[in-house]
Order: sequence, then structure tokens, then C-alpha cells
Amino acid sequence: MASLAAVKYGLAGLGVALLTTAQLQLLLAERLQRDRIAQQGPEVLFQLRLAELALDRLPPGKLARLSGLPLRVGENPPTTAERQLEGQARLLRQQLCPAISPCPVVLPAAAERRGVWVEVLAPLDPVWLLVPIPPVRPWPPDPWLLLAGLGLGASSALLLFFWWEVQRPLRQQQQALARVGRDQWPDPQRERGTAVVRQLIGRFNAMVQRLQAGERERAVMLAGIAHDLKSPLTRLRLRLSLAGLAEADLQQAEADLASLERITSQFLLFAGGGDHEPPVAVPLDQLLAEQAAALDERTLSLSLEPLERRVQPVALARAVANLIDNACQYGAPPLRLELCAAEPEGEGFRITLWDRGEGIPEAQWHQALMPFQRLDAARGGRGHSGLGLAIAARVARAHGGGLERLEGPRGFGIALWGRSCRIRSQVDGS
Repeated sequence: MASLAAVKYGLAGLGVALLTTAQLQLLLAERLQRDRIAQQGPEVLFQLRLAELALDRLPPGKLARLSGLPLRVGENPPTTAERQLEGQARLLRQQLCPAISPCPVVLPAAAERRGVWVEVLAPLDPVWLLVPIPPVRPWPPDPWLLLAGLGLGASSALLLFFWWEVQRPLRQQQQALARVGRDQWPDPQRERGTAVVRQLIGRFNAMVQRLQAGERERAVMLAGIAHDLKSPLTRLRLRLSLAGLAEADLQQAEADLASLERITSQFLLFAGGGDHEPPVAVPLDQLLAEQAAALDERTLSLSLEPLERRVQPVALARAVANLIDNACQYGAPPLRLELCAAEPEGEGFRITLWDRGEGIPEAQWHQALMPFQRLDAARGGRGHSGLGLAIAARVARAHGGGLERLEGPRGFGIALWGRSCRIRSQVDGS
């Protein structure tokens, strides 16, 4: 496995080295060609001046034999369409134009020797001077360029190795780790990368499995205890109704049984009752109005914007009912329930419940959201197990949102915000 990865990144680095060396060599060859043309300019200019002076006294053929200049007489010398040679002809013409007037014509030559034709000013027929321009060999490359290419290839291979075998698996591992504890469990991560990274991913998968097992055991234990208590409580209520107790004693016993049943119900909800509820599109204003129907307008006023969102209706109704119940128990009327869109053009929603009570102190807010936490200053009622806000916060997170503590002119408020569910999520995180 390691040898295969080494070969893979070695080949990638070698490819980068060869490509870089080839590009550098082409740039160097172009630069050398420009320098060569610049050096040839004065020499070609001297040959043109010499040929122009000699052609006043000698014919082109005799001048070519005496001087050795490669001259050709005629209107149209043989030319080629080689693009590199055309570029070199333009460069040479740029060198000659400032010194000769009128500027001579320079054409790529199709001859035995690679070069260009330069027009010579002659008194009679057109005369062309062949200027040889040998090609620059692009290969083998310069040793220093090859060394630079190999260095860049090795650096690229190392960067690719660290990105693909270390950085990328660690980033995916970080994203999976961020999902732990947010009411969802990440899928088992594929073990890849270096040996240390694979070992880290394996231990992370084992940790998630242990946490899931512990969560399941806790949920089963809570559900089992709460379920087992329901039958004795029902029988006890029946026996109390037949015991012939005094009215005051019977009411007190009924209140105690109601408190026990409420605690049992909260345990069942927190343990995951109905946690696989599929999201459906519902009008949230009607859903909240149903939850507030048991209270009169003097106790709870409504300000509900018509909104339709894709939510888990039973879970969301449960969360809102818990907030209303907590406000009735620990707050002070009048209560006000508000619904509005959390985003102007998005799919978010925001549910806010205000009351006139003292509320939960900011320093104790995070503690209040934890399961089985009862704040003595604000939660001294009967039949409460400290799960109301924990359940509401869990439902909000399942909808991609959360609970927010508010203070304002209207008193103390709790805002539950979220978004439309796009995938099925689990309320209890198991």
C-alpha cells in the first residue's frame, strides 16, 4: 500500500518536473533566439551596406562569387510558412528598420540553409540576401533548468502527498467530529491516508460506536423505567378512586399522580418516543394555534405570520408545548406567542414566546438546556424533571436551529428557530 502510494506520487512529481523543464526550456530557447537575432542585426546591416555599395559597380552574380554573400536575383524568392521562422523574420526586420530607409522586406526562406531573405536595394533587378538563422535545440535541456524542474516536481509531489494523504482525510475527520453531539451520528469514516491518520480514523470510528452504544443503552433504560411506571400509576389511580378518601386528600393524591405521570411522559419523550417522525409540509401558524387553544386570550396572545414549512409536526408541537407549559409554571402572564420567517427569502422560521416573569438568568442559561437540570430559583414546581427545555432544544437542533434567550421590553423570551427539513433527522440523536 505504501509502496503503491510512493510510486503514484513519484510519477506525479516526475510528470510535473518534465512539464516544468519543457516549459522552461521553451522559454529559454525563445529568449536565446531573440538574443541571437539582436546580435545578428549589426552584422546583417553591414552586409546590406556592403552589398548596396558593390552592386553599383558589379553584377549580383560576380559580387556573390567575390564576396561569398548568398545573393539571389528575382522578384519572388522561395519562402516557407514556418511560424517560428516568420517570427524571427519580424524580429530581424525590427532590428534593421531604424537603420535603413526604406525599411527592407524580410521573408522566411525556403532554402537548404535555414534562414530569411532580406531585400537589398539594387539599381536594376531585385536582389535578396540570405541570412542564415540556425535553430535553437530545445532538447536536451540545460542542466540548471533540469535541476529546477526536478526540485519543483519533488515539491509538488510532497504537497500533493500532504494534501491527499494527510490534509484531506483530517479535514473530513474534522467535519465528522463536528457532527458528534449535534443530535446526529456521522457514518463510519473510511480509513485512508498515512498510517497515523488511518489509526486516528479507526479510533474515531470506535469511539463513535461506543458513544452510540451508550446512548442506546441510556435511551432503553429511560424508556424502560418510564414504561414500567405507567401501569402501577394507572392501577394506583383506580384504587384511590375506590378508597373513599376525603375530597382534599383525594385531590392531593391526584395531583401527586399527575406529577408522576408528567415526569414519566417527559422521560418517554426524551428517551426517543416518536424520534423517527418524517418531516411533512404543514402550516406552522395553525400548528401553533392548536397548541395555544387551551389558554384564553388574556393568558396567551398570538401573533402568527402565515407560514408553511417542512417540519416534524409532532416533535415541534411537543417543543412548543413544553415552552408554553414552562412559561405558565414559572413565568408571569400575559404570555405572547409569535411566529415569523427567520430569513426574508429562505426557508427558516422563528417561534418566540414572551412572558412577564423574571426568566432564567443568563449565567444559568446553558445549564437550563441540559437534561435533568432544575434551577431552584426558577423551577420549583411539581411534576417537572428538568427535561422541558432540553427536549425543545433537541427538537430545534433537529430542524437545523436552536433555542435563544431573549430580554426586551416585553419581558423574558425564548426563541426557537429552525429551517425546513430536507432530510429525515432524528430528534434524540440516536
